[in-house]
Amino acid sequence: MKLAATGRALRLTWNARLATRYGPFVGAISHRAVHQRLQSTSSSQPEVLTLGGKQYRTDDWTNVPSSILSYLPRKLHLQPSHPVSITRQVIESTFPSPTYTHYNDLDPIVTAYQNFDSLGFPQDHPGRSRTDTYYINKETVLRTHTSAHEAEVFRNNRSAGYTISADVYRRDAIDRSHYPIFHQMEGARIWDRRKGRGSDVAEVVRQDLECLKKHNLEVSDPNPTVHPERNPLQADHHTTEEVEAISAHLKRSLELMVVDLFARAQVARRMAFDMDSSTDEPLQVRWVEAYFPFTSPSWELEIFWQGDWLEILGCGVTKQELHINAGMPHQLGWAFGLGLERLAMLLFSIPDIRLFWSADPRFSSQFSTINEIRPFVPFSKYPACYKDLSFWLRSSSNNAEGRERAVVTPDFHENDIMEIVRDVGGDLVEDVRMIDQYTHPVSGRRSLCYRINYRSLERTLKNEEADDLHSQIRSLLAEKLGVELR
Repeated sequence: MKLAATGRALRLTWNARLATRYGPFVGAISHRAVHQRLQSTSSSQPEVLTLGGKQYRTDDWTNVPSSILSYLPRKLHLQPSHPVSITRQVIESTFPSPTYTHYNDLDPIVTAYQNFDSLGFPQDHPGRSRTDTYYINKETVLRTHTSAHEAEVFRNNRSAGYTISADVYRRDAIDRSHYPIFHQMEGARIWDRRKGRGSDVAEVVRQDLECLKKHNLEVSDPNPTVHPERNPLQADHHTTEEVEAISAHLKRSLELMVVDLFARAQVARRMAFDMDSSTDEPLQVRWVEAYFPFTSPSWELEIFWQGDWLEILGCGVTKQELHINAGMPHQLGWAFGLGLERLAMLLFSIPDIRLFWSADPRFSSQFSTINEIRPFVPFSKYPACYKDLSFWLRSSSNNAEGRERAVVTPDFHENDIMEIVRDVGGDLVEDVRMIDQYTHPVSGRRSLCYRINYRSLERTLKNEEADDLHSQIRSLLAEKLGVELR
């Protein structure tokens, strides 16, 4: 279970990335129409993909471009001196072995069953759409979240807890905080009813809580642990006493993680800006009631950092159905999830998510180990180059009341534009956003205008280069999406 950057802050992926980001489901037929048109215009797709020494036959579901597949070996979370990896290592240090096992190198290629069905995603869930997920073939995807491995870990993990850190893949918007490959971490602590004193799991959890360190953090937690409407108890599976104990263990564990993480960041800021410790703001955290489909009760953890409240992670008491579906009905516990890039951008003051993938030594040389977290020092800020892209959506005519009127076909999805722009421009595109839309009052045709910001992180991008990229994007939009350029 994990987080991803969405809107105001972070949300667990099954909630915000899948609910607030996707919006209303537009139907499998519409997505299939877009996908088939994209495939029909591409002659470069091989019949077989060889990935990680295994062969996968492609089919009409295949939509993963070679540019995305080229990222599979990178594994930023395993590069020792990379800020994403340093953030992972700091968090793992607060969940030590042997209590916790850390899974960091699980295969990013998973079955659709692992990614969706094992977690209870319905067949018509928008998360399954090819506009949002990279399919190798109908049965195989690039994982969209670390929870694709959750059922397997529930069954096979031999320690009391675990963390999973991994690269995950989603077709997404293009801007300074979104990237089609990012890194998530989820963690869980599990208790086994069979190993308690009779059935008194709550007492065992309370004993484990007493073994945790204490802190002097200022914590705001005004709400009751459970609330019948806002944050309900799983009454068919848990007692109030069990949930009170589990939630107390969960909150203490995550508070200790935040104390360690941001204490390091405060030291780094003092060193970077030659500040005295007396200037440090007292670290404050607060617990906010939340809703996540796979935990209940659930919370978000927010910290007051540099003058603002920031959401850091989501968590809760694990839905018992997950343990039951994994064949482990005697287990119960808590889980949390977070986005590693999101935290690394806060800790290291990194302004653009593309920087994490930079091979420029001016970036990579600034980071070393978990014992030395230093704010990122920007190198030269290169100028932006904005170019607009306007087009009419594909439409068919409809004779209504004796008048010809265009009907916009429902198979357009913004992520198809993003994928074409990303495939052509790569990291030379900083962001893409729609700046205008217009519906013709007579014909009903719909026109959209997107503004593309071309900017290199490492050099000044010539206007001629941007023009060439823009021309390629225009041609591919017309070819693959059937739009009429303006």
